Amino acid sequence: MYNEQIENLINLALADGELTEKEKQILFKKAEAAGLDLDEFEMVLDAKLFEKQQTVKAAAPSVAAPKSDKFGDVKKCPACGAIAQSFQTKCSDCSHEFSNIGANVSIGKLFEMINACENERKEEGMSIGGAVGGLFAKAYGLGGGDKILEKKKSIISGFPIPNTKDDILEFLSTAIPNAKQKGNFMTKQQPENKSHNDLAPTWFSKCEQIVMKAKFSMKDDKKVLEEIMQYAKELGIK
Repeated sequence: MYNEQIENLINLALADGELTEKEKQILFKKAEAAGLDLDEFEMVLDAKLFEKQQTVKAAAPSVAAPKSDKFGDVKKCPACGAIAQSFQTKCSDCSHEFSNIGANVSIGKLFEMINACENERKEEGMSIGGAVGGLFAKAYGLGGGDKILEKKKSIISGFPIPNTKDDILEFLSTAIPNAKQKGNFMTKQQPENKSHNDLAPTWFSKCEQIVMKAKFSMKDDKKVLEEIMQYAKELGIK
């Protein structure tokens, strides 16, 4: 709809299903510079935000909401009570570092969901109908792909981006090994590597999303951003 630069900025800003005031200001500044109608742009932005929030909501597991010091796009510093943006990792007033305030669902929960998908595969494989159906699809090249694999990809893609220092670093340290292709040209298609490699591009995209979001929103916390960029370097993300 808009030029590539603005579309990329919109996607980055909405990647976690939230839109901070700072992100909105940057987007409107770019839209104005591009000569766009700002009222129309705001309407499109609101629609994209709503669509992203619905996607995140659908992918997240149904769990009781944890006690939180988070309010919409902002959170409250437990040390001095100052209001901070949701992606800040420390308070700009008293320099208190935020740790697990309003944290998103942990990466442990993400792996539980992925493992649950694999259990579905095992249960399907145990049924005669499931086994025959799989052989039929392979024999006739129907592909339709692997429903369980597609479900796993959807879960990873829709997983909310962490918004505290601890959660971001935990996610990247755990996800990066999964984002790397295993084996060489000759061995990548071996069964022990293939199942991993099928998901590697999805893990890579998620890591890239988190790194880009951090670069976009955490410019003032150079120490944390430096740690994140060390992880990014492992995957060749600049």
